[in-house]
This record gives sequence, C-alpha cells and structure tokens, in this order.
Amino acid sequence: MKFLKLILIPFIPVYAAIIGIRNFLFDKMFFEAKSVNAKVMSVGNITLGGSGKTPTVIFVTNLLKNEHKNVGVLSRGYGRNSTGYQLVSKGGGILTTVEQCGDEMYHTALECKVPAAVCENRVDGAVRLIKETGINYLVLDDAFQHRWIKRDVNLLVFEQRFLLSSDFFVHTLFPSGTLREPFSTVKRADAVIINRKFSELENIPIKRKKYFKDVPIFTALYKAISFIDLNSKQEYNLEEFKGQKSLVVSGIANPFSFLNILRQTNVDTTNKMIFKDHKKYSLKEVERIRKKFYISNSHSVVTTEKDAVKLSKYSKELDDIDIFYLKIILVMDDEIKFKNFLLNKLA
Repeated sequence: MKFLKLILIPFIPVYAAIIGIRNFLFDKMFFEAKSVNAKVMSVGNITLGGSGKTPTVIFVTNLLKNEHKNVGVLSRGYGRNSTGYQLVSKGGGILTTVEQCGDEMYHTALECKVPAAVCENRVDGAVRLIKETGINYLVLDDAFQHRWIKRDVNLLVFEQRFLLSSDFFVHTLFPSGTLREPFSTVKRADAVIINRKFSELENIPIKRKKYFKDVPIFTALYKAISFIDLNSKQEYNLEEFKGQKSLVVSGIANPFSFLNILRQTNVDTTNKMIFKDHKKYSLKEVERIRKKFYISNSHSVVTTEKDAVKLSKYSKELDDIDIFYLKIILVMDDEIKFKNFLLNKLA
C-alpha cells in the first residue's frame, strides 16, 4: 500500500492546484454560493472518512430538535444505488431502502426522526426538502467542500487520532494521503470539533496548532450505551457481554475505535471480519460471516450500528445466529457551551 502511495506522490501538486483554484474562485466570488429559505448548518471534514461526521450530524440535529426547531437533514447519500433527489423521511417512517439512500442517511433518519433527503446537488435538494416538509433549519452532512450552498454555521470535524498521527501519508493530500484539502482551509470553519472517540483528551501537536488559533474548538467523545439485538431490538447492558467470545464484523472507515471500545468492554475481539467502508453486503458475504461464526465457535456476532442497518435485510439467512450492534452516541465535553455557541450563530 505504501508503495502505491509513493507512486501517486507526483499527482499531489495537480490535485492541490485544482483544489486551490476552486477555493480561490469561491473566495473571490467568481463562483457564487446560493441561499435557501432556511438556517443552514454544515458538518464536514477535510479527511477521507473516519472523523465521526454522521454521529456529529445526529448530535446537532437532535440538539436543534430538542430546542423545538423544525429541522431536517440533507446528504449526498454516499454509496447509494440511486441518483438525483430522494426523500428519505418526512419525520416519521423511512420512505426508501438503505440501498436507495445510503447507510449513513438511513441511520441518521432512523435516529433523529426528522425530515431527511439525499441529493448530489445540495442546493436543489435543499430547496425541495424545504418545500416538501416545511423545515426552516437544515443540517448538511459532509458539505465542507460543497460550497455552492450558503451556510450560517460551518462545523469542521477532526478525529483526535488523526491530529496526533506522525505518519507522513496521513497528513498528505490525496491521492497519496488522506487529506481532501490542506490544513490552511480550516479558516473557513466557524468552529472545529475534535472527536476523541474513546480516548483521553490530548493537546493538539504544536506543529498543527497554528491552523486552529483563530477558530473556536470544541471536543467530543463517543459513549457506548448498550448492545441491541438486531432482530428483536432487545437492549442489553454492556456488562452482559464481558468476556464473551464474539465474531466482530465491521465495514466502517476506521474500525480502530470500534475495536478499542469492545476491548474496553472486555469483549473478545480475536475473531473479526473487517470490510471496507460503506460495505454493501451480499449473500456471499453473509455466507462468509456464517462460516466464520461457526468455525470460530463464537457466541454471537457483534457489529456497528451502520453495518446492522445493512445486515438486517438478511435476517432470514442469519436467523440462527445472535447478532448485536453496539449503540454509540456522540457527546460534547462541554455541551452547554457548544449549544450556546450554535444557537447564537443561528440567532
């Protein structure tokens, strides 16, 4: 893998030039962002996955919902098999399949129970969602780079582990590295959220502090709530899984934190199947999971909530296996301070 990254280094200046020119044209208003009839909040990142955008979107959306705001969510719908505008929910039940809207938006709509839609063109999607559902607050998922729509609040999410990494390629621009944009673009953010996931809070490394000096910084973490049976939806305490030998199944961008919290819960993670992010499970993978489960003599299958959404369609094929997903929420280290910041920006 590192050999491939080395080969791609000569293409970094080309990518950097394209990004730089595009941002220059937006900054100088040659490209004009369009307004929509709602207060708009964007949640995004400058890295390729794994920062925790979706849990942050869910947190922000529920925060506004609890403040009695008429809020909705709009996403591109990464990994879906459809194109164009798709209304996912009007605030109640789900109106599409996970394949039609993508796993992240399906999960978000289930969790928040607010109007939600997917559309590659965020302006068109926002206009339609506002018109069809009457929302006047809109949360954009993964829209830091999508500058065609004006926003009132621009939130930028970083994983703490990413900031602490000393790996050259981690902090290098695509296609060799994981950066979608250079660190200098942090200045576009109204606030930065550093997601420490299940780790202790650490300081930003000195060599990267300069990029964050003029922007408010909030910190967040993941909190494991319980294990939930995929079929019955029965909830179990974390303690009930201590010492359990499980087959861990994961198809997320960065499974490190998921495996970490399972180990902290004393779940045996020796047997695991790690798939790529946004994995589209087929009957072939389901059969592989079944085979691995029985060969490893596991007590159960433990997976992420995002994977559970996609595996649920195979409940018949997996009805002889106990499958549980770990319920995780994002919480702010200083929720009151963040809430006041957000509501003041939207006032």
